[in-house]
Amino acid sequence: MWDPDVYLAFADHRSRPFYDLLSRVGAERARRVVDLGCGPGNLTKYLEKRWPGAVVEALDTSPEMVAAARERGIDANVADLRDWKPRPDTDVVVSNAALHWVTEHADLLVGWAGQLPAGSWIAVQLPGNFETPSHAAVRAVARREHYAKTLRDVPFRVGAVVQPPAHYANLLMDAGCKVDAWETTYLHQLTGEHPVLEWITGTALVPVRERLNDEDWEQFRQELIPLLDDAYPVRPDGTTIFPFRRVFIVAEVGGTQRAGG
Repeated sequence: MWDPDVYLAFADHRSRPFYDLLSRVGAERARRVVDLGCGPGNLTKYLEKRWPGAVVEALDTSPEMVAAARERGIDANVADLRDWKPRPDTDVVVSNAALHWVTEHADLLVGWAGQLPAGSWIAVQLPGNFETPSHAAVRAVARREHYAKTLRDVPFRVGAVVQPPAHYANLLMDAGCKVDAWETTYLHQLTGEHPVLEWITGTALVPVRERLNDEDWEQFRQELIPLLDDAYPVRPDGTTIFPFRRVFIVAEVGGTQRAGG
């Protein structure tokens, strides 16, 4: 179960990639703006300010996140992103740190590019940190005898489906889009006791929490602490540097000739 409060504990750090992504979207006006994976809606509010005349459509798979978004005044709905289809007046589609949970997200991007009107925009940010020490530590603890059976079906390697930026650029250029794709590794400076554990508790550990009872969940976290503290030591000034790689794709639909066209 996704917990909006836990997720928002690092709202400032998590929001920076969203603004970096949106800075490359050139739409001056929009009729409909869609936020796929809106989470608690704190960033969806920016879309309303950026395009004040637009209808903002917000979706998320988590009922808890949708409820939090609605509390912020967002007209959000629970939906599977795989089932979403753009309406004819859709001018901007945004998905920030959500599509990596969908194995076939590259196919979805190409499909949307074929359905959206010319001149519309697709902007996607995908976490690409799944081979880092934090995720390796989670997998190592999950393989321990006490947890292995309960956690055997958890998709710990979901990020393996996140490809380099050039992969998405080629697919979308072949679909007739003008593409801006890149990757960035942010060096987040975190504070507090075991901050990397708290960070991944709001994201990567969500499916673990869903499968463990309260006692095993607390024990799992305790077994993670020495692994994470070793991988991400606290600096003398009390901060912990947490590198986080992200992949960005911004595409203008119909911005170039289709391959073979």
